[in-house]
Formats: sequence, C-alpha cells, structure tokens
Amino acid sequence: MTKEEVRARIEEVGIIPAIRLSSTEDARFAAEAVYRAGLPIAEITMTVPGAIRALEKVADQFGDKIMLGAGTVLDPETARACMLAGAEFFVTPSLRLSTIELIKRYSKVVCPGALTPTEVLTAWEAGADVVKIFPCGNVGGPKYIKALKGPFPQIEMIPTGGVNLETAGEFLKAGACAVAVGGELVDGRSVKEGRFDVIENRARLYLAAIAKARSEM
Repeated sequence: MTKEEVRARIEEVGIIPAIRLSSTEDARFAAEAVYRAGLPIAEITMTVPGAIRALEKVADQFGDKIMLGAGTVLDPETARACMLAGAEFFVTPSLRLSTIELIKRYSKVVCPGALTPTEVLTAWEAGADVVKIFPCGNVGGPKYIKALKGPFPQIEMIPTGGVNLETAGEFLKAGACAVAVGGELVDGRSVKEGRFDVIENRARLYLAAIAKARSEM
C-alpha cells in the first residue's frame, strides 16, 4: 500500500489496536483475534519480547490482509528494523525528529507522540502524517483533543491513553481522526487464559462504537 492508502485506511477503520503483550506468540494470536473481528489493523509495540519477530510472523501469516504497525518506536534504528520486518506505519510515544526523518525517507506513515501544543505543532511541521496525543486521558481526554483542534484544525490527531468503549466515540466527536486502544482491548489476562474470543468480541464492540459515533456526527 502507498503511504496515502495506509493513512486513509487508518482513518477509515477509525481504531488502532495496540498489542502490548509478553510474548511473540501472544502478539500473533492477538493480531489474529482482532482480524477475525473485522479489524484489519494491528500495532505491535516494541515492548513485546521479540517484537521484530512478532512483526515478521504476522506479516508472513496475513500479508496485506492486516495493515501492520510498529509501536513504541524510540529511535531511527528500530524504525528501520521494523520496516524490514513488514511494518507499514510507525507510532512513537515521544517526539524524536530523527525518527520522523528516517520514516519519511522511506515514504512510510509516521505517528509521533506529542502532548503539548508546541510538541504537536513541531511534530506536524516535521512531517508527521498523524500526531499521537499521549497520554491523552491524563490531561482531559476528549476535552483536550477539542481544545487542541481549536488552534490546529489542520492537524490530524489520534489519542491514546484513556480510550475505552465509553470514550472512543467522544474522542471522534471531539475531532480525532481515529483512536488507539491498548489494554482496554487486548488485555494480558484474557491472553494468559487463552480467551482470545474475549478480545475478538471486544474488538467488535469497539468497531460498533466507532460506527455509532460517526453516524451521530
């Protein structure tokens, strides 16, 4: 997919499941569970042990059926390794301009983390495709997104932190182009118990919440 197609797909689906688990196999099974629910996006964070291998396994298993992202990317070197493993988009928890530069060089989608208005604008001017607002829930949630969109209507934002079934729709209504959800969707306890059906059902509920919110906008 082209960079433009990847970004458009993220906005169309409206939700990125951030998979932050304790093993490569758990991450792969979680990606499979959200895919079965009709959610063709998965972000595997670099905090997963063997995360690069997890990216490779999901890429090999699903090909272009799943749009694969790398999360918690802290530096350009990690971004490049994830790229070679099959990642199509890259999410960072903080603002590091050299990481944005590397990802842009290879025409991939980059969603750098930012929080303050200065960081948000700096990320956008550096070439961010979407700015990840993190940790959004700690500073006002949907109200904070609405406040940022006032001076920055041109900047696309994806909140993370504080996104759950009750707030996902409110974030979209506040101006977010999509939301990112971690443990509220893919939780370690369900995985440990082998209850991937719980994650699958939960993913369907999130998709329904996104569709409902958009129908009301």
